[in-house]
Parts: sequence; C-alpha cells; structure tokens
Amino acid sequence: MRISGIQLGYDDDETLDDRVARVGDLVRTQHAADLVVLPELWPSTGFDYRRWGAAAQTLDGTVVSAMREAARDIGAYLHMGSLIEATPEALTRLESVDHDVTRLPAIPDGERGLWNTSVLIDPAGEVIASYRKIHRFGFGNGEPKLLEAGEDVVTASIEVDGRTVTLGLATCYDLRFPEQFRALLDAGAEVFVVPAAWPAPRVDHWSLLARARAAEDFCAMVAVNTAGFHSRTQMGGHSVVLDASANVLAEAGPDETIITADLDIETIHTRRTSFPALGDRRL
Repeated sequence: MRISGIQLGYDDDETLDDRVARVGDLVRTQHAADLVVLPELWPSTGFDYRRWGAAAQTLDGTVVSAMREAARDIGAYLHMGSLIEATPEALTRLESVDHDVTRLPAIPDGERGLWNTSVLIDPAGEVIASYRKIHRFGFGNGEPKLLEAGEDVVTASIEVDGRTVTLGLATCYDLRFPEQFRALLDAGAEVFVVPAAWPAPRVDHWSLLARARAAEDFCAMVAVNTAGFHSRTQMGGHSVVLDASANVLAEAGPDETIITADLDIETIHTRRTSFPALGDRRL
C-alpha cells in the first residue's frame, strides 16, 4: 500500500479559500498513492481559536466537497485531516457573533454542536467514515471549552491491492491515551491514521508516542503533523510512517513536505505471529 502524508505548512495570512485550493493541488500530485493523509484542523488553523468559527462547516460544506473532488481526481483514498464540524444550529449561533467562536456564550457539553472531526474519502469521492476527536486538548480552554468530545471509537475498511485493510482513526492529543489505541486494535485496526497540529516544543513526545502506539499494538502508524508558524505557535512537523515494529518507513523534518512510503500489510500479521505478545494480555 503506497501512503503519502502531506505535512502542510501555513501561516496566519493565507485565506481559507486559497488554502483549500492549494491543498487540493497538493493532493492531486499524489497520483501513485493508495492513501493520502492531511494534518489536523488545516482549514481553520490548530491554535487560532478565533478562526475556528469562520471555517466551521457541515460535512457537506465546501471544504469536504473540495477534498472529495481531489480524491476522485486521483482515484485514491484521502484522509482529509480534520476540520471544525458544525450543525446548522451552531452555524446560526456563530453568525450572531461574527463567526468568532470565542465570543459565544458559555454552552454546556452536549449542546454546542461543534466538533474536531476527521473525514475519510474513498477513490470515488464518497465520504466513508468520520471520526470526532475524543480527547480534547486545552486543559479547560480551547477544545474543551469550545467543542464537543467525540464518543465513538472509529475504524474504517479500505480496499487496496485486492485486500481489505482496516484503519483505526485518531487525532493528535489522542496519542497520549493508549487505551483508545487498544480499543482500535480490538476493533480490528491494522493501520493507525493520526492527523495532528502538534507544536514544536513538544515534538519529541509526538515522535515518541507515535512509535509507542505502533510498537505496543503491533499496528502500522501514519502520523501526519502540521508545519509552519501560526497564532504565535511554531508547529512541530516530523510526520512519520511506521511499520508494526515501529520501524521508520518515511519521516519528515520541520518544514512543509510530502512523505511517501510503501507499507506491506502482510508484515503486520507476520509481526503479530512471530512475536505474539498480544496473546499475553491480562487486563
């Protein structure tokens, strides 16, 4: 399976329309890929919360529609990273505060209608899975204050080279919670796909945790981070594709780039058979 990770870089000056067009063009360069993966929250930026409302959309909005078209153009699966998903009611509330999500009145969990949602698109341009981020980053601010928490562990099956491959979906901060990845493993995951907006000061943890989740769960890992500098925050880059032994198949530096790797799915099951530690689980 040929995997491409687009480590997108951006700053505060690029408009949403320009970024969507640029990302679509980058996706279209990956004609040889079976699966293309984008970072977390690239339409809205990861850390400039005040921009989230202007970029919030339903899953049939312009951002997902543009990515569906790009996936269809290259005939590949596209994990389009994540965006701020909004209900129609939430979009109406955002209009009342000029789309500045930080100006919304305090709304309790379960009533906000806003999520950090990743979307998986098939080669025909159809949405086949979505995942709402379970673990919200911000320690009471940011995501926990503004967004809902996802509730569902999500896997998705794709067809590559005549076989079914099961992807386990997670996002950024989820990497710090190994129980979620055990749940994905138990749901049949073979390849974890993790888009992120992980900042540079903690990028060592990003790399460490991606390798740990791959090694302990005997799953391949596609972890695609953000590059660039926005909202006074330098992003960490260092996207990586790992096999089920946590060996590096492809890895980026700090700047915008595209990494590619060929992943042999059979080696995942060979690893699980040759070192059957998962059979010794007791808890």
